[in-house]
Amino acid sequence: MSHEITSFESIRRTNPAGIEYWSSRDFAKVLGYVNYRHFQAVIEKARAACSNSGQPVEDHFVGTDQMVEIGSGAQRSLKAVMMSRYACYLVIQNADPAKEIVAHGQTYFAIQTRRQELSDEELEAQRRLAIRSELKKHNSQLADAAKDAGVVEPQDYAIFQNHGYMGLYGGLGAQEIHRQKGLKKSQQILDHMGSTELAANLFRATQAEDKLRREQITGKEKANRAHREVGEKVRQTIQELGGTMPEKLPSVESIKTLESKARKGLKDGTEK
Repeated sequence: MSHEITSFESIRRTNPAGIEYWSSRDFAKVLGYVNYRHFQAVIEKARAACSNSGQPVEDHFVGTDQMVEIGSGAQRSLKAVMMSRYACYLVIQNADPAKEIVAHGQTYFAIQTRRQELSDEELEAQRRLAIRSELKKHNSQLADAAKDAGVVEPQDYAIFQNHGYMGLYGGLGAQEIHRQKGLKKSQQILDHMGSTELAANLFRATQAEDKLRREQITGKEKANRAHREVGEKVRQTIQELGGTMPEKLPSVESIKTLESKARKGLKDGTEK
């Protein structure tokens, strides 16, 4: 590890909750900003970049007071900013490129931020696999409940499922969702949902099954209506919480690819 990289690691701090951060005062010194006021302009540019990227600025830049030594052992409290790793990445991108240390910092925080992204991607993959597995189980239970209500034929069950989708997706049925997501005919909607969208559909499925059984609903039309009502309620909850409507969420890599990777990883682990 180079001296420059060590400099960034040496000023890294950890709060009582175990979350890492960097102080803007320390950061300015490492980057060679003699006048902190000049560095504040860099922070403002980084804040703007954070906002433009759709990230909540308050999660990455937190104002605080820091005791700073001013000579002869005396200290005084000065305004500072606690910055996340991502905030440091944005700051370093907006710092003076003529400074050699800035170039080293750009490399360091670009690599570290990418590592964090990979970690987040792995976490999302695990969520998707877990929720998709639960959804398969509850869709089977929902099919049993629908059958008890009189939805017996495969064509009737497809219509029943479509009513649930229409409730949750603002009137869009399976075919419309398929088109809106830009999926090919051979691709299944559920296989290309992120964890948030999968969770909404899992909630729809569990609540629809519960409603059919609890209210002892009988008849195809009543079952269809109940499923749509549940979907509408889930959609309403998402809206009240300020969430993104499911039809607006992007389609993602097929979960079959993730399942294949998970099986390969398990196989590799047992072979060692």
